[in-house]
Amino acid sequence: MSRSFSVAMTAGTHQALGVVLVRDDRQEDVCLALYRPSTGEARTTALLTSVVPPVDSDRAIHGNATVFGEYMLRGAERARDDGCGLMFAHSHPGASDWQPMSRPDREAEASYANLIREITGLPLVGMTLATRDEAWSARRWDIGAGTGVDCTHAENVRVIGEQLRVSWNEQMRPSPFASTRQERTVSAWGDKCQSDLVRRRILVVGAGSVGMDVIVRLAASGIQRLTVMDFDVVEEKNLDRLIGAAQRDVRLRRPKIHVANRLALASSTAERRQFEFSSRSICEPEGLSLALDHDLIFSCVDRPWPRAVLNGLAYSDLIPVIDGGIAIDTNSRGRMLNATWRSHVVRPGRPCLACNRQLDLGLVTPDRQGDLDDPSYIEGAGIAPEDGGQNVSALSASVSASLLAQYVSFSVAPGGIGDPGPIQYSLSSHFLDYRDDAIRPHCPVEPSEAVGDLRPDLSGEHPIAEEMRQMAAAVDRRTRVLRWADNRLQALTNWIDRR
Repeated sequence: MSRSFSVAMTAGTHQALGVVLVRDDRQEDVCLALYRPSTGEARTTALLTSVVPPVDSDRAIHGNATVFGEYMLRGAERARDDGCGLMFAHSHPGASDWQPMSRPDREAEASYANLIREITGLPLVGMTLATRDEAWSARRWDIGAGTGVDCTHAENVRVIGEQLRVSWNEQMRPSPFASTRQERTVSAWGDKCQSDLVRRRILVVGAGSVGMDVIVRLAASGIQRLTVMDFDVVEEKNLDRLIGAAQRDVRLRRPKIHVANRLALASSTAERRQFEFSSRSICEPEGLSLALDHDLIFSCVDRPWPRAVLNGLAYSDLIPVIDGGIAIDTNSRGRMLNATWRSHVVRPGRPCLACNRQLDLGLVTPDRQGDLDDPSYIEGAGIAPEDGGQNVSALSASVSASLLAQYVSFSVAPGGIGDPGPIQYSLSSHFLDYRDDAIRPHCPVEPSEAVGDLRPDLSGEHPIAEEMRQMAAAVDRRTRVLRWADNRLQALTNWIDRR
């Protein structure tokens, strides 16, 4: 399978590059930056880090821009010393959208590609900024050597700030046709925005009561590439909240991803779709690798270990994570006192889950060791059992709605306002609070911004996930005949109802 390529950067890096590349005299300019690779299952992403701005003697400006070898050599040596690759960017004044490469552009980048790879050990990444709409295009010089060196063009370039802005390579990911089934959606934010949103590859981790609703809504909006990750199976206790699951799913011990598959396909309005349903855990190396192929992640889990993994990815690999949860308070007689739900976008520039007090890092190791499933450990540590959290279907819908509202704000920026920051809603007072959580001075997560493959590795073996997969496989083998008979009975029942 051929690997795709993309580029990601923070809004701060984008702005620093723009200071050099967007000139008042509308002439072309050049700028270097360092990058680190982020290697997923099927995609490699260049994560831009620090900018290496030019001085006057580094290039000649004459309408176009000519870069000098001393500048490229200085940038390559700095990249090598920092364990990074080198990115070479130039601007196209007055242009818009993804830019094709001209012959001079290709010759300039190709002339340095071999030298840069020899010095840094990583391919040269070339980028072009269209100054009219600040859209990027990118390629990686990773094919061949010598006079036969060639590049792999990027699928997209992502800028993560108050809004997630994506530039698309129309040759590789053409703008899809919006069908009449999406007419009301398109009327809300226009064809261009819809074209952007539906091409993003989105991962939903957790297909429980909140995640299942998010999956259905995304599919209905026209998302083309959606991945769902969950290793759990449907149980009796899930039916009061897992909308779309039925008693038959409990009886057949169906994995939740099978229910998600059924509902997503039934709800999808995309003409062409690539939906994937994985029984891996985000905590396993294979699950983590799959997650790195995505542009945005919904965190619909409530355990410390998976939330810690997702929390780290948002910074180390520049993949924004939309996270949230609910807490219901009851008294000794079992009566509800209050319910609060929260939602937030986890990304560089915002406090991580530990800083906004949605993740206790001290519980990650016990969760990883399986201690949080041990009643004696939980009792001795004075921890509330994870499986004992109260929830009801009506309030699960409120959590998923809050996550989706964060998604729309972050992606569309209604009225020019993007990510609103952490939000908390109190049911008893019906009060919506914009929380002012700040990044802690010694946060261990935010300093790992854009480190990519050098990220702290929190993944490992997940015995419970493996046990659930084996159980599901064993049940599937034993109940194939039962499922066939059950489906035939359902078909007969439907036929009788139509008669």
